[in-house]
Amino acid sequence: MKKIAISAILGLALILGMVSTAAAEDKAAGKAPLQVWVYDQSRIDTLTQIGKDFEKKYGIPVKVSMVDLGQIRTQFLLAASGGECADVAIIPHDNLGNLVANDAVLPVELGAKKKEILAPAIDGFMYNGKLYGLPLSVENIGFFRNTDLVPQAPATWDDMIAIGTKLVKDGKCQVIMGFPDATYNSYPFFSSYGGVIFGKNKDGSLNANDVQIASDGFVQGLTVMTGMVTNKLVPEASDWDGAHVLFETGKAPFIMTGPWALERFKNAGVHYAISAFPAAKKGGQAGAPFLGVQGMIVSKSSKQAKLAQAFVVNYIATKANMEALHNADQRPSAWKSVAAATKDPDSAGFAAAGVNAIPMPSIPAMGFVWDSWVNAGALAFSGQKSPKDALVNAKSQIDTQVKNAKK
Repeated sequence: MKKIAISAILGLALILGMVSTAAAEDKAAGKAPLQVWVYDQSRIDTLTQIGKDFEKKYGIPVKVSMVDLGQIRTQFLLAASGGECADVAIIPHDNLGNLVANDAVLPVELGAKKKEILAPAIDGFMYNGKLYGLPLSVENIGFFRNTDLVPQAPATWDDMIAIGTKLVKDGKCQVIMGFPDATYNSYPFFSSYGGVIFGKNKDGSLNANDVQIASDGFVQGLTVMTGMVTNKLVPEASDWDGAHVLFETGKAPFIMTGPWALERFKNAGVHYAISAFPAAKKGGQAGAPFLGVQGMIVSKSSKQAKLAQAFVVNYIATKANMEALHNADQRPSAWKSVAAATKDPDSAGFAAAGVNAIPMPSIPAMGFVWDSWVNAGALAFSGQKSPKDALVNAKSQIDTQVKNAKK
């Protein structure tokens, strides 16, 4: 007990020293509170309490405010040109690229704490070889099945189609599933065949000039999806709400969606389980969903930048505070030990589905991908173009936009 107590005292003294040093180096420290912006309601109360604890220990006030995500992005960019914004903010990692490109955020150095955080979460906040945020939580979609209709998870897409086809033939379901969309929620179809959005540079960063949306993996994925539509096993129109209604009313045995759908499924009384996505072939790699990572960033324009970095790295990045934030938000924690301690079956299902998840590309060029990708799915599903031609057309559109953005 004595060793534990002494260790805790020394740890607190170390943090206090780092915070005090940062405060001394920032001329504005002590004159104004640290401003922290969050864009969702779930963490407000917990962060506010953490801020009060921080002020009680170190005498430095923290003000936590609810700010729309779009406004956070805008104000951080304006601050890079002399405007005002918060010292610290929480953002999804796929908003990072444009902020880094405009020199609006500072790198963070986690040191040994980096080992405490899930590697894919770290990858999400890496940009051009540097870490630009403290990952707080992760999220990905999972593969849902109605356990009354499908007791065991299918291993491959062919297995899923065979099971679903029989259920439809027997009159137990109307369709196999609905596609909430033909892009984000359907990415496991593409990734299971090896489809990626961008190629990579030698340093591992994404290459905006190497758009791979027309690769064989993408073509195979869209071909499988189109086949289900053509055979009337999936509705032609991608419809987020319609797909969820089909599942929660028992008219479809499967759906690919995220934790945001849990409450409606539970309210509907549907018996479900969440598992990894099927693979393209037996023994193959399971389909990989996109990974979303939420984390804390530090504004480069902050007048208390060193203090803000100390607050994030030396105070927020502790097991106790990461656990408190997880309990408030319920997204899977990016802190390894907190994530491992979660026993909830839904969380375990999402974890199984996300074990090979791919961080959503955060480079600005990803903004050019979505519309062309959506259109490719619509053209293939309606029969106006073959899956390959639809994706070649999409790649051409994206390449043109990337090229024009550099002018």
